[in-house]
Amino acid sequence: MKICILSDSHDNRHLLAAAAQDAKQRGAEHVLHCGDVVAPTTLRSLLPLELPVHVIHGNNTGDLFSMSSLSHDPGNLLNYYGQDAQLTLAGKRIFLVHYPHYARAMATTGDWDLVCCGHDHRSYVEQIANVRQTTTLLVNPGTVAGVGAQPTYVMGDLEQMEFTIHDVPVDPGMAYNRPSVTPHG
Repeated sequence: MKICILSDSHDNRHLLAAAAQDAKQRGAEHVLHCGDVVAPTTLRSLLPLELPVHVIHGNNTGDLFSMSSLSHDPGNLLNYYGQDAQLTLAGKRIFLVHYPHYARAMATTGDWDLVCCGHDHRSYVEQIANVRQTTTLLVNPGTVAGVGAQPTYVMGDLEQMEFTIHDVPVDPGMAYNRPSVTPHG
């Protein structure tokens, strides 16, 4: 099973949709969003793709009531979990959290095959040694909104446990916010 992992969309529905569409064309069957959606209506840009979306809120929470309400719309494939999520997809145990330090700590437990985070707008895929004398994969997809960095997402293959960072295909006419300093909140 292939998945799209993204984070920090910060209300940029165009880049969010572009990343998810690109991932779907690459075979993604689920979208995992590691927080900082901000306005829940931003997620509506993903609904036409008809992919299950698993989302947490991050530190830029926006309207949590509306986020929960949106996830309960009939026929909706949006799953909202709150501050973190525990999933099993393709037999892999997955933990989603917004903060990298929290994600690193969860990876060291050995309870998860994959831990995903966001927050610092830096993309990376890293093996973390855990207490079970194995490793856990830690994935941070960066910022899909391109806030302070190139807009990126991660495409993952759960059967092979292979994950690659992709640039979001950006329409040349569309500007995105690229401040000179990466925000930390």
